[in-house]
Amino acid sequence: MLFEIRHSIRFSYERPVFLEPMIVRLSPRQDVTQRLISHELTVTEAPAGHSLILEPDGTDARVLWFSDKREHLHLQVHSVVETLRCNPFDWILTHPQAQRLPASYPAAEAVSLAPSLSTTSGASEPGSTPVASWAAAISAEVEHSTPDFLMRLADDIHHGFHHIGRLDGEPLSPEDTLSSRCGACRDTAMLYVTACRSQGLAARFVSGYSMHHPPEVSEHELHAWAEVYLPGGGWRGYDPSLGLAVADGHVALAASPDHLMAAPTTGTYRGTDVGSQLSYIIELKVSDPEPEGSEAAA
Repeated sequence: MLFEIRHSIRFSYERPVFLEPMIVRLSPRQDVTQRLISHELTVTEAPAGHSLILEPDGTDARVLWFSDKREHLHLQVHSVVETLRCNPFDWILTHPQAQRLPASYPAAEAVSLAPSLSTTSGASEPGSTPVASWAAAISAEVEHSTPDFLMRLADDIHHGFHHIGRLDGEPLSPEDTLSSRCGACRDTAMLYVTACRSQGLAARFVSGYSMHHPPEVSEHELHAWAEVYLPGGGWRGYDPSLGLAVADGHVALAASPDHLMAAPTTGTYRGTDVGSQLSYIIELKVSDPEPEGSEAAA
């Protein structure tokens, strides 16, 4: 699929403030699942300087820094991306200990995956938290099959939870999302991540865009889902709010074991008793790409 993305973010402050350096994560990933054709970020008013960086989790980001006070900051992004993964199930498990739950990884991979294996609660025994107990029950229902667990977990969250749109705020704790059976996409994504980790699966939080329009939102928003690492399959996306394995209908921006490291922007400002407001507009145009070598009819 070919995505044309226009994403506008506007920060407004009650009085002039000094902006500390800001990290912007609005450049779509370029990897085996998607090809970045073009990307442009416009900042108004222009910052004093900027630098392109590669973050610890491999995210392409931009650091902006400022030398003056301001009441507004406007970021405008225009990206064109081709998504490449048509079949989300084109993988095999090459490590026998990952085929059934609780899973384990080859030693070298486990070292690299350690941050994505750590549970937020620090619990190590299956069933020692409400989320772990819930995940263990789902695992038992599918006879501890890893592929079946991943789809059943996404399906149970999609059909068994009340999905809402929540414009701001960090994800709720996985325990709160589970107990209320209600949450925004970032809440259910972190619940999915935590449930997978409790079964020994490396999982991380992903932010990006989706062509699928959830019924709980009236306009396009930044979307969130999860990725799980599978030996032989690599990182594979699962979207619990939509109940599906991720294919070419999603565009990933950033992925990290810590959801804060996948936020579209990270920054602070200096100003005593100064309030701020954030607004945004996201426009997506999705089409089928032209076949290679095709020519327009005369």
